[in-house]
Amino acid sequence: MIQKNATKVMDAAQAVGQVVLTSTQEIAQLNQQASQELSARLQAKVTDLMKTQDPKAAFEFVHAQVLQDAAKEVTQYQAKLCQALASSNQELVKIAESMIKESQQDLIHFVNEATQNAPSGSEPYHSIFKGSFSNALQNFELIRAAMADSFGSFEKSIQNMSNLAGTQKETSAKTRGKK
Repeated sequence: MIQKNATKVMDAAQAVGQVVLTSTQEIAQLNQQASQELSARLQAKVTDLMKTQDPKAAFEFVHAQVLQDAAKEVTQYQAKLCQALASSNQELVKIAESMIKESQQDLIHFVNEATQNAPSGSEPYHSIFKGSFSNALQNFELIRAAMADSFGSFEKSIQNMSNLAGTQKETSAKTRGKK
């Protein structure tokens, strides 16, 4: 039984590690892609800017085109990053809930086995043991609820970041439309 539990813990740790690794790789890929795109756009904008002879026109070009494009890129990058984080969060929720459920089932199995194999005359101890068991099950539920709240709060934070990015995008589009 101990070896079985150790194996479950190792499997869960591997699953969490894989989620973290995948998420990290996805974020690194997003960062690399964003920096390559920014570099290419910056080079194109500098080339366009070098063609402009009038300093006022150059300033207006930078203000109107370059800064708005940069804001748009940041918003798109942030949306992709939020999606990657949300996806990882969902995977971690599944792993944690699975571990809690398996531990709960193992505890139920242990208690049932212990009470079935108890010698006769130990009924008062059964009552105490089952009361402790009931408390342990309630603790499992509290842990699960706290975990769900924690992951839910994280998802809300990601959603708020996405909403903020969307608001910034709308504001920048309205500003562009006024000019």
